[in-house]
Amino acid sequence: MTGEDELKLLGMWASPFVLRARLALSFKGLRYEYVEEEIFGNKSELLLKSNPIHKKVPVLIHNGKPICESQIIVQYIDEVYGAAGPSLLPTDPYDRAVTRFWAAYIDDKLFSSFMMMIMGKTEEEKAEGRKQLFAAAETLEGALEECSEGKPFFGGDNVGFVDIALGGFVAWVLARDRLSGLKHFDADKTPLLAAWLERFSSLNETKAVMPDVEKLVELSKRRQAQADAAAAVVQE
Repeated sequence: MTGEDELKLLGMWASPFVLRARLALSFKGLRYEYVEEEIFGNKSELLLKSNPIHKKVPVLIHNGKPICESQIIVQYIDEVYGAAGPSLLPTDPYDRAVTRFWAAYIDDKLFSSFMMMIMGKTEEEKAEGRKQLFAAAETLEGALEECSEGKPFFGGDNVGFVDIALGGFVAWVLARDRLSGLKHFDADKTPLLAAWLERFSSLNETKAVMPDVEKLVELSKRRQAQADAAAAVVQE
């Protein structure tokens, strides 16, 4: 990377959305400067300046110009660096539309149910989130079968946009598996997704940027303890 083509990524190590951007950069084989942000405390001036609307990570800064939102960042990387690494989005307009649909589904359905399962205020709400998560996983099982056409990834022979979108959550899925004792991508109910999870996690490009699952487990335990303490204060 030359001085005329500088990439900087503002992120937070545990964020699945930041991981998406890091995965795209990794699979494209691009070098970049990573800047860890304190998103729960005093946010940096650079972050506030780069993303004044949402004030969130990830933010990719390319030659001084900020790009925000994880899915937009991944598409931007693929468009600007089309010659680097495998293409993440298909060339056919219809196939691109289908790919974007499933990437949006992951955020709208899978992530929202995942958060309900973790952050639900009651056990009933958490159970509902778990139910919706398993339903979303079964829907993605069908999407994987259709999009992959029997090949290893949503993108076919190579990792594609949907693989990156779902791949951002892999570390957190593994962390929740350890915390709950459940397999959220169950080999009996969703065998294709379970195999995809192992296959995607084993790739060198994935391992190069994947956060430590044990650290995520510890982070989740600390957050749960904080939430329980806050709830106890409210009850008192």
